Amino acid sequence: MTERSYRGRFAPSPTGPLHFGSLVTAVASYAEAKSRQGQWLVRIEDLDPLRENPEASDHILHSLTCHGLTPDEPVRFQSQRHSAYQHAIDQLLKTQQAYRCACSRKQLQAHQGRHPERCREGECQPGKRPFAIRFALQDERCHWQDDLLGAQGQQVRAETDDPVILRKEAFYAYQLAVVVDDINQRITDVVRGSDLLEMTAQQQQIYRALGAAPPRWIHIPVILNEQGQKLSKQNHAPALDDQQPASNLIQALQALGQQPPARLQRFSVGDILKWAAEHWRREAIPLTSR
Repeated sequence: MTERSYRGRFAPSPTGPLHFGSLVTAVASYAEAKSRQGQWLVRIEDLDPLRENPEASDHILHSLTCHGLTPDEPVRFQSQRHSAYQHAIDQLLKTQQAYRCACSRKQLQAHQGRHPERCREGECQPGKRPFAIRFALQDERCHWQDDLLGAQGQQVRAETDDPVILRKEAFYAYQLAVVVDDINQRITDVVRGSDLLEMTAQQQQIYRALGAAPPRWIHIPVILNEQGQKLSKQNHAPALDDQQPASNLIQALQALGQQPPARLQRFSVGDILKWAAEHWRREAIPLTSR
């Protein structure tokens, strides 16, 4: 059996402009893909209009272009993929691998995560109440190999850990959409922040439920601010200065442990990215944020 051709992706949420932590992830996923003669895609995860900035997608894509990070296929917007997510939900409901749940968060907390209305058994009768749809996890001690962190293991608990895949507001949830799109776009390898590591075992069950093999994983350390918090839009991370893309790329490579030489300061963004792909050393990525 021949190995699948490498296909990676960068998938930001448009809650604000691109910041340095996101750039580090983008550069890592890009360099990993290009060092493997693979393809690199960009996906905008615009599924939550309550949190999104209407101008953020354009800002993010503009920043990526300024930094030479051009995808190999047209950018995908998850807001245009609702029918695909609904089809997956219908499939999971039909095979009893998903269920309707009208339980409130307060009810679930009061019952230690168990469903007082026996939702998993199909006994939930929401009537006119809003309801979510949850994926029905199976009890499992999940093991996989992270290509940076090494052997990983997570305990998955049926019912108490069941993730929402369609929210009560009728928004499709990240846990479902990311899997559906990775399958559809034939993603073989995912490079993302270690803050998403805890979701991996649940996602692997969703891949299998939809008849697909999970991708390979690399979870890189998240970039922290001076207060030790994850650099994020929620923590008011400053937007990238798109007027100095070369400097930003070099700082990102430094954060990834790649030791770019001083002469790169004189290079164009295209030549910096070419150097990054040719000299990429996955094993040099620090295991913790610095």
